[in-house]
Amino acid sequence: MENWMWGLVVMGVIALILLIVLWFLPISLWFRAWISGSHIKMSRLVGMKLRKIRVKMIVDAYITARKAGLDITVGDIETHYMAGGNVINVVNALISAHAANITLSTSTARAIDLAGRDVLNAVKVSVNPSIIETPRISSVARDGIELIVKVRITVRANISRLVGGAGEDTIIARVGEGIVSTIGSSKSHKEVLENPDTISKIVLQKGLDSGTAYEILSIDIADIDVGRNIGAQLQMDQAEADKRIAQAKAEERRAMAIAAEQEMRAKVQEMQARVVEAEALVPKSLAEALKSGRLGVMDYYNMQNIQADTAMRGAISGSGSKPKK
Repeated sequence: MENWMWGLVVMGVIALILLIVLWFLPISLWFRAWISGSHIKMSRLVGMKLRKIRVKMIVDAYITARKAGLDITVGDIETHYMAGGNVINVVNALISAHAANITLSTSTARAIDLAGRDVLNAVKVSVNPSIIETPRISSVARDGIELIVKVRITVRANISRLVGGAGEDTIIARVGEGIVSTIGSSKSHKEVLENPDTISKIVLQKGLDSGTAYEILSIDIADIDVGRNIGAQLQMDQAEADKRIAQAKAEERRAMAIAAEQEMRAKVQEMQARVVEAEALVPKSLAEALKSGRLGVMDYYNMQNIQADTAMRGAISGSGSKPKK
């Protein structure tokens, strides 16, 4: 009876150990990988589980990659997962690139993903070019007429330049700058309206996709409108500014003239005051001369007669300008 009891205990312990082992060991994942032709060692699976890695996702990604014919290892997938990358996205991008005969290595795909770019979307854009629409771009031709242009840019992702390459914002900015400079060098806005494709060709030849993650396939003018007459407006503004400057200068000259006139009046008043002062001294001088005998009475009367005669002649000459009838 005791041996039987001990036997049950031993069997229970063994069963418990087996249950613990079966629960801990990812046997189902190992078996699925084995029958899929993508064998993974049990020790690697256990190690991933101990490192708290999502073993099922790693195994599924590895099986999918191997079934698609990719030359990739479990270590590559595991390392990318531990680096914080999107394993599923990278594997799908590699499969898409492989199916489209696009050269994309595992290391490049991992680097693109870790750089924060959507590597799967990049592969799709590389296969199916994308269209970028710019906002309305305002530019002025040499005749002063404003043209408002909307452009469609057809681009294809350049896988080799995704890491470190500029994005869509740079493409839009460069194309906008090229449109503005090209229209600005045109003699007339009519030339642009007659041949808008010429503007597109000139801008396309400038190599605006240099240093970006895209390759520009075409630049097409989607819409073009005639805006304001900027040249005439600038001339009007300049004329108004010149008018204000002339008015300011005239006001300055008027103020200077008023100041000069006031200064002259002040001088005249000062001279008149001196004359009055001098005339006030004449009787005193005459009295002193008469008293001292330097001037006789007859001399004084002669001087008075001379002054009266001079005043009379002046009066006659002023009133006798018109002959009497």
